[in-house]
Amino acid sequence: MATPLSSVTGSPAKSTGVTDAGGQTGLTGEEARSRLEKFGPNAMPDTSARPLRMALEKFWAPVPWMLEAAVALELALGKHVEAAIIAALLVFNAALGLFQESRAQATLAALRSRLALNASVRRDGAWKILPAVELVPGDIVKLSLGAVVAADVHLVAGEVLLDQSMLTGESVPIEAGAGVQTYAGALVRRGEAVAEVIATGAHTKFGRTAELVRTAHVVSSQQKAVLRVVRNLAAFNGVVIVLLVTYACLLKMPLAEIIPLVLTAVLASIPVALPATFTLASALGARALAKLGVLPTRLSAVDEAATMTVLCADKTGTLTRNALTVTTVHAMPDFDEAHVLALAALASSDGGQDPVDGAIRSAASGKAVSDAPKMIQFIPFDPATKMSEATVQDPDGRTQRVVKGAFAAIIGLTEPSSTATAACEELGRKGFRVLAVASGPPNAMKLAGLIALSDPPRADSAALVTELRDLGVRTVMVTGDAPATAAIVAHAVGLDGAVCPPGPIPDSVDPEQFAVFAGVLPEGKYKLVKAFQKGGHTVGMCGDGANDAPALRQAQMGIAVSTATDVAKSAAGMVLTKPGLAGVVAAVKEGRVTFQRILTYTLNSVIKKIVTVLFLIVGLFMTGQAILTPLLMVIVMIAGDFLAMSLTTDNVRPSPMPNAWRIGSLTTAGVTMGVCQLAFCTGVLAVGHFGLKLGTDALRTLAFAALVFSSQATIYAIRGRRHLWGPRPGLWVVVSSVADVTFASTFAVAGIFMTPLPTPVVAGAFAAAAVFAAVLAVVKVLVFARFRIA
Repeated sequence: MATPLSSVTGSPAKSTGVTDAGGQTGLTGEEARSRLEKFGPNAMPDTSARPLRMALEKFWAPVPWMLEAAVALELALGKHVEAAIIAALLVFNAALGLFQESRAQATLAALRSRLALNASVRRDGAWKILPAVELVPGDIVKLSLGAVVAADVHLVAGEVLLDQSMLTGESVPIEAGAGVQTYAGALVRRGEAVAEVIATGAHTKFGRTAELVRTAHVVSSQQKAVLRVVRNLAAFNGVVIVLLVTYACLLKMPLAEIIPLVLTAVLASIPVALPATFTLASALGARALAKLGVLPTRLSAVDEAATMTVLCADKTGTLTRNALTVTTVHAMPDFDEAHVLALAALASSDGGQDPVDGAIRSAASGKAVSDAPKMIQFIPFDPATKMSEATVQDPDGRTQRVVKGAFAAIIGLTEPSSTATAACEELGRKGFRVLAVASGPPNAMKLAGLIALSDPPRADSAALVTELRDLGVRTVMVTGDAPATAAIVAHAVGLDGAVCPPGPIPDSVDPEQFAVFAGVLPEGKYKLVKAFQKGGHTVGMCGDGANDAPALRQAQMGIAVSTATDVAKSAAGMVLTKPGLAGVVAAVKEGRVTFQRILTYTLNSVIKKIVTVLFLIVGLFMTGQAILTPLLMVIVMIAGDFLAMSLTTDNVRPSPMPNAWRIGSLTTAGVTMGVCQLAFCTGVLAVGHFGLKLGTDALRTLAFAALVFSSQATIYAIRGRRHLWGPRPGLWVVVSSVADVTFASTFAVAGIFMTPLPTPVVAGAFAAAAVFAAVLAVVKVLVFARFRIA
């Protein structure tokens, strides 16, 4: 189904001087209907997501599968309360997951809104205003001042000034005449032309951009981390559970005891709150960034900012101001800069949409002269002569002619000047747009000077590049502009390096090879991001236009600057709400804080899951009985997994360089640390079994207390990476620890859901856990250094 761009039909329009240009009479209504059936409407497909399907997908992933299996086992055993608790955890995770759904549909809606609503079309020999959705290849259309080009077209007559910056990245509008091709979404700044439609809908350059946005997808490092953690835990604990069942069978335990034992082991191995913790940590990071003028549109972008290794920065509107400015005025003899600007301003339209004229008038207002001529008549820019002009009266009352335009056109009205020609060529080599200004009697005009215009860098761009480099992030410029212009801006902001040769983006390219990629079309930016990702880089893409949308969507961290179009903002993972790019640095720093919080929780979860399952085997070996019941395991899950989510608010030390999810090293370090915690829990159980001669039910209570207390000890030991202890713990971390220990101690002493234990026994287990924390902190420093956990 296609979404129409407009449902408004128009009436025949009066033709102008360019109608019938080149003998073009347009299509007949019958031929247009035939082509509409063949090529389809000039619109993009409606791919709106189904809310129900989005919700159901949250229950189709490794962690939900394990929870769903646990619910089924609990129901099979008639444990309805336990089943309800686990089901509630499952729904909680799914609800949080929905919060971070992608915004591809919003991107496509924004792309559709950029297209023209209607167009002036020549049908059946007459000009008509028709909905742009009805355009077909072969239609003859009229492009007028202020109109948005409705399809990809080939100009056949007339002259127009086209602003294509949001499509091609060109910072300066282009003069277009017969033979020039332009694209859907371009804006007509001046003039009028007749053109033939060559592509519509999804076949236009704009449509291909929309399709790239729709299909662009990269699995976030968060998603990969969750999947790999679950996979490793499932593989490790699966083997342990098989051994557990095998030993239980050797002991000839009844099936009625084996099934609860298996269920307990399954529950012990599920990192139930891991997806929710990733979401919560990212949400808190997003809230912190919002206060700094950065709005994440996808929560995963917060974590990606921590792992970003290369930033692809668009030039126009990102590293530059996206506003033409007079950079240099080269005055000829008998003239000075102020008078050159004053004369140029007289030959510039006042209040129009031409950015060149606006820049010149702005510069002239800052250098006013007292003897400026007075305007008599102004003639706007004529694409045929490549100049605009004014008739003025000088202070002596003489009538003068002032002209401004292309150097080749202006120099033809004055005496040739080798000095002026050399100056023009030098400014052109530097990437400037050069205009010439001449004045005097119509038959004896003199060249007044040259004006060089450019889109200057933002004041903070150089500082941004330097700070990102210090943070370990490589910045490269990716632009649709010319190589010469791009290289000058790159040098100004500190991006010193090679410029990639023109041509298709290679499939394999390293960010260190080039500092600038110029002349890159939307598909090229998209391919460049994918090429960097193929090389193992976490890519950030910074941009502002519709031409940046596919790359913004494909990048792990797409950033739309404050002046970006709705298309770019909805495709990006983050939107800067304040001018400048300081928000990028803020995002990297806050992302690394969020990463460290998630890393602590993930490591704690890996350790806990490994220890709990192994502890079941140790208990079975030691006592011949299951030392934890499914109900006790559910309590441990709630108390441990969900109270530990407070780590998402903890005080941490952000890393100075990009982070990376090394799940293999993380799992190995977790196993090593887990062996230490297992030794502690085994020692406590041995004291209870052999020393205190506790019965089976009392041992289960002691095992529960040992797990809870040692888990808290582990959290405080692993908070710091290369130091014995981390920074001062956050308030909510302390509160959750107190709550966890208080609830566990109260339940154990009072016998709530378990057999009561004497207070001294519970207190002794807690004191032993405090000593264990100190020992584990020392072991942690060695283990983290060995496996590069930073």
